[in-house]
Amino acid sequence: MTALASLRTADLPRAEELAAVRSGEVGSLHSWELVTAVDGPGTRLTAFLAGCPLRCLYCHNPDTLRMRDGQRVHVDELLAKVRRYRPVFRATRGGLTVSGGEPLMQPAFLTRLLEGAKDLGIHTAIDTSGFLGAHADGRLLDSLDLVLLDVKSGLPDTYRATTGRELAPTLEFGRRLARRGIETWVRFVVVPGLTDAPENVDAVAAYAASLTTVSRVEALPFHQMGREKWDRLGMDYRLADTRPPAPEVMDRVRSQFRAHGLTTF
Repeated sequence: MTALASLRTADLPRAEELAAVRSGEVGSLHSWELVTAVDGPGTRLTAFLAGCPLRCLYCHNPDTLRMRDGQRVHVDELLAKVRRYRPVFRATRGGLTVSGGEPLMQPAFLTRLLEGAKDLGIHTAIDTSGFLGAHADGRLLDSLDLVLLDVKSGLPDTYRATTGRELAPTLEFGRRLARRGIETWVRFVVVPGLTDAPENVDAVAAYAASLTTVSRVEALPFHQMGREKWDRLGMDYRLADTRPPAPEVMDRVRSQFRAHGLTTF
């Protein structure tokens, strides 16, 4: 991941900085990176905003959980970075993806960033749990081409055990996206002993199939790549002994989604 080298907001008086945050001119950015075929179609500039209300046991970016740990950045600075890669996006049919953390923690900044990208003719996407979907007003949704919706679980008890939060807001946000005709990719992480139970998978699959705008499902195997970050931050990592799912488990999970008529990877 790459951090922005210079921030024009560094010398703002505190009162002006807070006003700029409220208006969406300034946001809290963890980092950004240029990726291909990971966070949406084509080559993407993925901006990771700081702050997240969930505490997922398998989070691979625990260093993005607190907004105060991010860097203050002006929306124009980030859009200048996006503009620079416009020829790459055009050639690969890529664009901008805003991830986190949770991008909907900063709805005003997110809206201005997405609208700026749309003004540049760039495809836009967010990667979100949907838990803060109520923060997304019509203006924000109108600036979106694609939502990568991370459905952590299909069963409320499993969702609560996995994230510390409730499932219902995610489900309602997905339904809002469908009603507005916004293309959605559902993402689901397969964690052995936590989210891989057949009944939980089937609940996610049935929900995804009920949304008319879901064009793709990504079943993602749990991995241990974020463990060092947890250790470095002094956080209790409860999945230290959990192994990635076996290939036959991933085959079974993907088959469950496909049985609902969903294009699944």
